[in-house]
Amino acid sequence: MIEEIADRAFAPARAAVRLGAIPGAALGIVAADGSRATRCAGMAALVPEPESLSEEHWFDLASLSKVIATTTMILTLAEQGRIDLDRPLTDAIPDLRQYDVANAAERRITFRDCLAHRTFLPAVEPVYTYGADPARLRAFVLQREWRRGPPVYSDINFILLGIAIERLTGRPLTEWPLGPDLRYAPPPGPAVATEACTWRGRVMKGEVHDENAWALGGAAGHAGLFGTIAGVLGFARGLLDGTRSPATLAAVRTLVHQHRTCGWERRFNGWHGGDTCSSETIGHTGFTGTGLWIDFDRDLAWTLLTNRVHPTRHRETGIADLRRATGDAVIAAWDANSPPR
Repeated sequence: MIEEIADRAFAPARAAVRLGAIPGAALGIVAADGSRATRCAGMAALVPEPESLSEEHWFDLASLSKVIATTTMILTLAEQGRIDLDRPLTDAIPDLRQYDVANAAERRITFRDCLAHRTFLPAVEPVYTYGADPARLRAFVLQREWRRGPPVYSDINFILLGIAIERLTGRPLTEWPLGPDLRYAPPPGPAVATEACTWRGRVMKGEVHDENAWALGGAAGHAGLFGTIAGVLGFARGLLDGTRSPATLAAVRTLVHQHRTCGWERRFNGWHGGDTCSSETIGHTGFTGTGLWIDFDRDLAWTLLTNRVHPTRHRETGIADLRRATGDAVIAAWDANSPPR
């Protein structure tokens, strides 16, 4: 059954590849019982040398790092009693804005605030333009008085969470066990190309696309994770089949701020996962063209991995419409092949 579902659900991505909207795409579907199917089409790279996409290719997962890695790490530390999600980050980073201890608003931000993007921190900052030393850039992030604004989806939130994890564990993020086919630097072998970067002067392939993550040493709380389609599906199944703790499952499913849970988004009208998934669906996307959605009501997850920024981000690829169409196609095919509930 799941093979037929994958065939039908991959139709929008296959069409996008055929029309040249995106170079390549891979779709994976997994159920709580472990049944899974994958499909891929197109090219892992167009330049400098053409390379066909396969299921063995490692993708730059971009902001899926936030949910697969950083959120999981933070929630694990909370379960271990090493942090309280509703306590300020200063429990782990006492030197945050250390020159204005009495007044700095950053010192009152909690772990849960960052996970749910309910802080005043900006969406993004070109940290990589301030230097080339990862330790110095971390210090810059910690001591900067950030400009105020309304709550927005913010990379800065997760850069801070990544620093907190490093402080609490005494180890870099790269040493955290992530599961098979997930790691911060892909092994030698097939990797999907992202952008021909004008700053670094080359096509990024097997190196993190995100400039700030690259400048911070390649692994940061907001980006830097790589994975194969099997690796992403393996992580998703761990949330579906109950191997994750009840506390983690509750945290990723419970709304905290607007449509956000701890780390994830939960379905809302017009969201990137389509209109037909259940209200118990969480999801997240990545700038390079990645995405993962988990429908707990149906015990089903799917991931769509593309290289939509290759060879440049500065073109319209229709990725938002493709994600929604894929989600609706997955659900339609799943429901058509499932017994009535």
